[in-house]
Amino acid sequence: MTAEVGVRDYGWREFMRRHWGAMAIFVGACVVALAAAVYVFWWFTGNAQSTGLVPSSLGTWTMGNLVSFIIYSIFWELLFFGIPVIVGALVAWQWWRRLPEDERGGYRLSGKGSGRTRGSGGISLLFFILFAIKIYLDGNWNVPVASFSVNYVVGSMITILAYVAVIVGIPLAIGLTWWAHHEMKNA
Repeated sequence: MTAEVGVRDYGWREFMRRHWGAMAIFVGACVVALAAAVYVFWWFTGNAQSTGLVPSSLGTWTMGNLVSFIIYSIFWELLFFGIPVIVGALVAWQWWRRLPEDERGGYRLSGKGSGRTRGSGGISLLFFILFAIKIYLDGNWNVPVASFSVNYVVGSMITILAYVAVIVGIPLAIGLTWWAHHEMKNA
């Protein structure tokens, strides 16, 4: 694809150089939104048990408990997470629309591939293996799963997410920071 006549083709480097503050705010907002989503789910899980919406032992859950848990969980996530994300997306869209027309038209922000993937890429299997390791390390390997409390399962998943975020996120953040610095320096 070629750019329109009179419109400069900027690319990612120029976009990051010109709008590094907005990109930093966007990345920070994404991190806060992800943390908020996890916290809301953890909060809802604890309250669902204390209010009697679901039993605390997974072995006594019924299909009605499961469906109620899912529906209420979606409601609370949308209320405390979805609405702020929509508002943030609208603010970002308004920011984008206020850029000068010639600048906005000059960015080619799409990647080289279509972004289409097939399958989960093994993430589900990885989390299952990590959950099994956590159960083993906690000394609950031979304990019936039906005796696990909902707080134990959710807490374990959040612990696994935190460890994965630290193990993957720190090197990724260092690499992206280095890459952004290098790209802006060369722009």
